[in-house]
Amino acid sequence: MSTTALPQLTAKDFASDQEVRWCPRCGDYSILAQMRKVLPNVGIPKEKIVFVSGIGCSSRFPYYMSTYGFHTIHGRAPAVATGLKIANPELQVWVITGDGDALSIGGNHFMHAIRRNVDLKIILFNNQIYGLTKGQYSPTSPQGKKTKSTPFGSVDAPLTPLSVALGAGVTFAAKSVDVDINHLQMVLERAAAHKGTALVEIYQDCNVFNTGVFEFAQKKDEKNKNCIYLEHGKPLKFGEKLDKGIRRNSQNCPEVVDINSVPEDDLLFHDEKSPDPGYAAMLASMRYPHSPEPMGIYRCVEKPTYDEAVNFQMNSRIEAQGTGDLEELFNSGDTWTVK
Repeated sequence: MSTTALPQLTAKDFASDQEVRWCPRCGDYSILAQMRKVLPNVGIPKEKIVFVSGIGCSSRFPYYMSTYGFHTIHGRAPAVATGLKIANPELQVWVITGDGDALSIGGNHFMHAIRRNVDLKIILFNNQIYGLTKGQYSPTSPQGKKTKSTPFGSVDAPLTPLSVALGAGVTFAAKSVDVDINHLQMVLERAAAHKGTALVEIYQDCNVFNTGVFEFAQKKDEKNKNCIYLEHGKPLKFGEKLDKGIRRNSQNCPEVVDINSVPEDDLLFHDEKSPDPGYAAMLASMRYPHSPEPMGIYRCVEKPTYDEAVNFQMNSRIEAQGTGDLEELFNSGDTWTVK
């Protein structure tokens, strides 16, 4: 039996005819560009790729992709995407959301899609602010953040998206930065290949309402000092000359050490496949400026997916009982006629 090879697509094939309308220099432009570069290499026809978004600046994303897409309602993108994946398992479904959309009004849908391990790729644009509604604080804004809705500084403790996801049992968790294009492409490629819920948190600069908060991970001359770039099986090292590392101290907490003062075996070695989410949770707790911040794949493990289980259950019932008759169902049991 012969098979027809898929045509070789390019980034231009995934660009729609819609004018991209974000603020000049918004980090969303870079994320869009990297997504368009990645998709030609995933080996899936355009007509089997769908982008689902909620509400927010990031949620204009489906308009700019030459694929199928849904611009849904505030916080409900994971719910819509779940139904879509169950109804048509052959689709690759991407959820585009922001820190407000996913973690405030949509927190419950975000959490339950993750705990079910629905085969979705959730891309969370985190700019630590409400951009579309003009600069109010968001669930990820740091304490003390002064905004239009917190003029004296926020008193809320911020949510850490990856910590929430790991607590819900996410099978793939990663973090990258909007302008670190090679790293972001790698992370998106890994998410695309994962079977199950893949969460990618992207630090995204809102240059109008919250600019510069991620410079520690964006600037070439700063990021190596402030970030640990995770590689499976390799020790956690960072610094301009990779001269610093991470080990566990006597309280089993991560601490920074000088590479030259300790044996390499004392360092923590990254294990993205660890069945214990506690290790990845420890990484998620490491946040700049209190410690170097990990970038890359925190966790990547296999687990049965919700959509496969639902479809297996339905197909088993159909095999045992037949396809059924909807008209017969409507007229079964206690019925009556109104004249």
